[in-house]
Amino acid sequence: MRTIVNLISSPRNLSTALMYSFAQRDDTFVLDEPFYAIYLTSSGVDHPGKEEVIKSQPTQEDEILRNIRSINQKKPVVFIKNMSHHVEYMNESGLDEMINIFYLRNPKQIISSYAQVIEKPNMGDIGMEYQYHLYQRLRAKNREPIVLDSEYLLQDPKSVLQKLCEKIGISFQNSMLQWEAGPKPYDGVWAPHWYKNVHQTTGFEKQATSDRPLPEQFQELYQQANRFYEELRPL
Repeated sequence: MRTIVNLISSPRNLSTALMYSFAQRDDTFVLDEPFYAIYLTSSGVDHPGKEEVIKSQPTQEDEILRNIRSINQKKPVVFIKNMSHHVEYMNESGLDEMINIFYLRNPKQIISSYAQVIEKPNMGDIGMEYQYHLYQRLRAKNREPIVLDSEYLLQDPKSVLQKLCEKIGISFQNSMLQWEAGPKPYDGVWAPHWYKNVHQTTGFEKQATSDRPLPEQFQELYQQANRFYEELRPL
């Protein structure tokens, strides 16, 4: 069976750690944010290393999807780490051939972390409103997405990964629980700007920065995002 797993993650959410986890499998090829360049060229936002990112990736969605399908012919499982605000610039019909996982995190932690890199993050940056509406659209098409909260994953990595693999339709492998520290060959070229903390990890672990206080100027954004988070959050 050929499987394409599409992680639709809010940013600053241990999504890179989950990519590292799947990269340890012997049947899986991982792709790090393959639609990032499309997002940057389409949205006009300014991110660290923007030009380098654009040069490193195709900027045509059809070409990226062809590459994904080609890889899937060679590897039974392709794991795509996507940011929800990147997916927003895709043709959503491309999601129909994928197993979609909506990966959540408490928006207080997302916003506090994102503000360390982006000066004034907004709802579009953190992607939670789009996650909610995309989830509803997929459900309306009778495509039941998987919802995963990183809080639960950190509490019991093995149990949650076992359940996640079962829902995907693949076997769990113990190798998913650990990886070597440091940069990875499958990291995107933007890693020096965003991956400092995850490069110090060897498994799923709560980062000290997770308890960073929310700046007062982002309280309104947090309240808005939290409504979507609570609607999506698995019970």
